Parts: sequence; structure tokens; C-alpha cells
Amino acid sequence: METLREEAINVISKMPDSASIDDIMYRLYVIDKVRKGREAIQQGDSISIGELKGQMESW
Repeated sequence: METLREEAINVISKMPDSASIDDIMYRLYVIDKVRKGREAIQQGDSISIGELKGQMESW
């Protein structure tokens, strides 16, 4: 598994030369959120879609 630094370098190196700092920051932000989501799922810190729908209906 890549370290966060290695993953960031890999992602940035694959982006076009015309990528702006905002493009780079957004891509890294999305990668961070996906990584944190996967970690939460592995730790059992998630809910099913049915539970989510139930919560939203009660609002």
C-alpha cells in the first residue's frame, strides 16, 4: 500500500501540465475523503443505505 505522500506524488504526476493549484488540491481532497471513508467502513463505522433513508425520513 502506498503511503499518503507516494499517492499524492503519483496523482500529481499523472495530471496535465495545465492543472491549476485548485485542480491539484481538489484531487487530493477527494482522495483523502475516499481513504477516510474506506477506513471508516473497515472499522465498522458506517450505516446501511436503509438506515440512512430512515434517518432522512425522520427529519
